[in-house]
Amino acid sequence: MRYEILGPLRLTGEEGTSYIGARKVETLLAALLVRSDQVVPSGRIKEEIWGGSPPKRASAAMHVYVSQLRKILAAATGAADSPIVTRPPGYTIQIGPDDELDVHAFESHIRAGRAHRQEGRHEDACTALTSALSLWRGHALAGVSGGPLIGAFTAYLEDARAECQEMLIDAQLAMGRHREQVGRLQALISENPLSEVFYRQLMLALYRSERQADALRVYESARRVLHDELGLEPGQPLRDLQRAILLADPRLGAQAASGSAPFGHSLHRLDRVGAVGA
Repeated sequence: MRYEILGPLRLTGEEGTSYIGARKVETLLAALLVRSDQVVPSGRIKEEIWGGSPPKRASAAMHVYVSQLRKILAAATGAADSPIVTRPPGYTIQIGPDDELDVHAFESHIRAGRAHRQEGRHEDACTALTSALSLWRGHALAGVSGGPLIGAFTAYLEDARAECQEMLIDAQLAMGRHREQVGRLQALISENPLSEVFYRQLMLALYRSERQADALRVYESARRVLHDELGLEPGQPLRDLQRAILLADPRLGAQAASGSAPFGHSLHRLDRVGAVGA
């Protein structure tokens, strides 16, 4: 069985791909998957399904949902034994040796990408990080209602996805693929207008593409958005990069050809504005 949560929750087994139509059963499965192979207390499951106002017969209803989920998984896998195990004080879902959970593969690819990045193996880093991002089909657990457990886990996943995108672009910049990143970064900024990292990366990509004026316009756009939304000025790394562009600091362009140590190490240690490995 393959459990997929990097997008709408879905199951892929011997009978093909399926979705869970019953919303509360879907929430139950999501709560178990975000703590796979761990016991999720019954009280926590009730909070995920009903929030702070469970009905009087919540325990009985939960037992019904567990039974329904076991039948759904049995139909999808054709297996006699259910992966849903009752284990006081609650339930757990066991991911067997022949099962997959897409978030585990995502985290494995990120670890590999991060390791390649630290070793300066930019091409390998790109391969691993691209594989990680290819697993996503939309927002994590899109459409699943839940409480603090599911909410905290999806927030973690979205942060990990953003970090993966940042590292991938860093690796691409380290290999001199500046022009290729401009459109991608513009799209990422539209989705994440408060991310100073993407603004810095776009400024660097534009500068190395001989578009200095456009790079400075990006800074002004970032400054305006941050001021209007948060009442803040850009952080020091972004200001340092703007200053370096204005001065045509030679260290900005050196990385385009060499892919050596990141620019940030030599100018106030800017956070990930140059090659990977910061």
